[in-house]
Amino acid sequence: MSPHLDAVRVERVWVAGGVVRIAACTRELTVACPDCGRGSARVHSRYCRTLADVAVGGRPVLIGLSVRRLFCDSAGCGRRTFAEQVAGLTARYQRRSPLLQHLVEMAGVLLAGRGGARLLHILEAPLSRTSVLFHLMRLPLPSPAVPRVLGVDDFALYADVYGTLLVDATTRLPIELWAGRDAEQLAAWLRTHPGVEVVCRDGSLVYRQHITDGAPDALQVSDRFHLWQGLSKRIGDIAAAHRGCLPSAAPQPEPAPPPTTSTGPSDQADTPARRHTKRLFEAVHAVTDTGCPLSAAARELGLNRRTVGKYARATTWQDCVRRTRSRRTTSLDPYLEYLRQRWEEGEHTATVLHQEIAAKGYRGHYQRVKMAIAPLRRGLPIDTPRERPPSPREVARWITITPSRRSLHAAEALRRLLEHCPELNRSHDLVRQFAAMLDTRDATSLPDWLDQLASSRLPALAGFAKAIREDQPAVEQGHHHPVQLRRQRRSHHRPQTPEADHGRTRGSPPPPPPRHPHGPAPTPLPVTERH
Repeated sequence: MSPHLDAVRVERVWVAGGVVRIAACTRELTVACPDCGRGSARVHSRYCRTLADVAVGGRPVLIGLSVRRLFCDSAGCGRRTFAEQVAGLTARYQRRSPLLQHLVEMAGVLLAGRGGARLLHILEAPLSRTSVLFHLMRLPLPSPAVPRVLGVDDFALYADVYGTLLVDATTRLPIELWAGRDAEQLAAWLRTHPGVEVVCRDGSLVYRQHITDGAPDALQVSDRFHLWQGLSKRIGDIAAAHRGCLPSAAPQPEPAPPPTTSTGPSDQADTPARRHTKRLFEAVHAVTDTGCPLSAAARELGLNRRTVGKYARATTWQDCVRRTRSRRTTSLDPYLEYLRQRWEEGEHTATVLHQEIAAKGYRGHYQRVKMAIAPLRRGLPIDTPRERPPSPREVARWITITPSRRSLHAAEALRRLLEHCPELNRSHDLVRQFAAMLDTRDATSLPDWLDQLASSRLPALAGFAKAIREDQPAVEQGHHHPVQLRRQRRSHHRPQTPEADHGRTRGSPPPPPPRHPHGPAPTPLPVTERH
């Protein structure tokens, strides 16, 4: 029936309940003791083992195998009895044949938990997803080979808990993983694993020194991903320092029509909130302008010290008026002009208007249409959304992303912002120069570019230039060397890279999903794998 049953004597085969059952027993052969290796044929007893085998004809197979327990007659052996094993059919503490066990393991390797369980169910070897994962985790890990190009990177699990990962930069497979980011441990690993020719790392000077100690002949390469990430962070700092320029990225609203009646300056405080703000401003400045401390002024006026400080720092009372927040865009905005047109034509029923725009593709609720035309009932215009100014992080993404990958809206907003802010315009030009160097892998203009950073009068870029100068040989190698690290995590924001996606070479395939590190970690990390 099966080649692995040739070593036993099959006594009976029958089908019961849709299961093929096989009754077999072992042959009377001499079996070697698993401890001392001496052969024995003296029987102590017999017992029956039930083994699951691969399905036959779409039916599961169960083998009832009668095996012997034998005496070990060797005087120097500590084992008195042992159970015989049939090669190719049984294994210690295993209730599946080796062929079926291999099938379960391969299903776990290829499809993991749920997918492996579904495949095994089709193959008439039902197993839960947790059991498939259990057998996957039991697989022995292959012994790692010393890579020619080693990637080193640290990562944060949470808060101040860090780990260090070593990766074969050629195959992109993990090699070693340990808790913490102790560079001395990296030096010890390099000393015990000679043969590393290139080490790809970030800009950490601590790692640089210990890599030199552990592998003095290895070529150190500064990873292009970390270079681009560091530059992106500096651009975000510059955008945050020029936060006042960011509203210029939003399109200017249409000028309001001139008022029909003339209003004097006193009419600006015609609401209770504005009148209250003006009274507070005058009261606070009447006290603080005499040199009274803020705490004493707060006690005298009966106000919070922060409120007194806000009014004291303001130059005019209008600066203390709460600004109206910009309204977010909604799915109804493309239909506002149609609603205004239909209202002017005489259709004032919200239900009818909702039905009309629903036929045009609107999928929102009727209540939103009712609220949108409410200003028209009072003779006011429909409230149109005003675009909010971008955040510093958005501006940094616009600047660092490849121009061809910018959306039309982002490109137009960035153009308005760069025309208004010369510092961000200068930063944009420097970023594009660096992107061109990475794209062409030509570091000949790197010293001149660093001089431009130092003379840009932007502290963030000057600090970045100083950090690169301290590690300039490795940075230059990072422009030339084709193998680079690739970040595997997905939980954090990854900055957009320039033309050639500077985390990897152009046209290279995506990395395979990481499996367990090759080899035991010196200190287990508190990581829970999800499947």
